[in-house]
Formats: sequence, structure tokens, C-alpha cells
Amino acid sequence: TPSGLRAVTTVWSAHMDDSFKRRFYKNWTRSKKKAFTKYEQQWAEAKSGEDPIEIKRRLEFIKSYCDVVRVIAHSQVKKLKNLKMKKAHVMEIQINGGSSIEDKINFGYGLFEKSIDVNSVFHENESVDTIAVTRGHGWKGVVNRWGVTRLPRKTHRGLRKVACIGSWHPARVQFNIAREGQKGYFHRTEIHKKI
Repeated sequence: TPSGLRAVTTVWSAHMDDSFKRRFYKNWTRSKKKAFTKYEQQWAEAKSGEDPIEIKRRLEFIKSYCDVVRVIAHSQVKKLKNLKMKKAHVMEIQINGGSSIEDKINFGYGLFEKSIDVNSVFHENESVDTIAVTRGHGWKGVVNRWGVTRLPRKTHRGLRKVACIGSWHPARVQFNIAREGQKGYFHRTEIHKKI
């Protein structure tokens, strides 16, 4: 699209690990664990050795309409006992090789339910950008959030404030005035990280 890439469709594998399914739930134990059950049923109903009709349709759809193909992969947290975590990390990995979209799809489809080595995605001395959410601190005042100096001790109506929030005119509070609000839990990208 003119505004960037748009997801066309997704093809999921026949069997999905519980650690991956947990990522879709707030509370796994209390849930009915219905994620992907109807999808897995399609695979069960298909003839042995054949893909379900819906999967074939989606693959053809990708071949005719997509420019970029990505694989959705998840980590195997069960193998890291000291993590004390059961929810898998999920990431999208773009397939860059291959001369045509069909090659990319066949390569990605061949990776279904197989483990992918880190070395096949990242290489030493490669430069990458990392995207994450910062640690959340909740609602904070101006002193903590912006590092504003506290007012003198004898101040009426509190001292952890901004004394003047702008001039009379323009008769609005400008964006660059320090105000209280949410601190942390922001989406941030750090660029040029060397592996």
C-alpha cells in the first residue's frame, strides 16, 4: 500500500507448542485453551500427506499478492529452566533469499515445526536494530519524570511542581512544558547494535 506493508494472510503449522499458545492468553490456566483448535482440525480432516484446502488457498494467495514473506518463530523456553517462564517469545523473521516469491514460500513452508538455529538468522559482527518496550514506572510527577528542580521548602500547596506552566499568551499550555503523567512502558528502537 502507499502507506507501507500490509499483512495479506498467515499460514499456521499443523501443531503448535503450548508455550507459543500461552503468548495469546492473559491467563492460560483459567482459559479454555481454544486458540488454533479449529485451525488444527482442518489439518486433522485433510487426507494424509496432503495440505488442507484452506492452506493451499492461502499459499496461492501469498504467491500472487505478496512482495515480502516472513516466518513467525518462537523461542523454546522449556529448554531454559532458569528462566522460570512458560510463555514463548514470538518474532517475525523476513526471508530475503530466493529468486521469486514462490522460492521464499517454499523455503518458509519447509521450516514449519522445525527448530531454526540462531546462526541462520544472525551473524557475528552484524549490525542490528533492537525494538522493545521500556520498563514501566506508572504515573509519575514532574520531578521524577522530567528531573525538574523542587521548589523551596516553604512553598504553599506542595513543592514537587512546576511553578509556571507558561505565559498568558499563547493561552494554551505548550508541549514543551514538563507535566506529570506516564513514565516508562514506551516503545523504543535502539539502532546499530553490533552482534
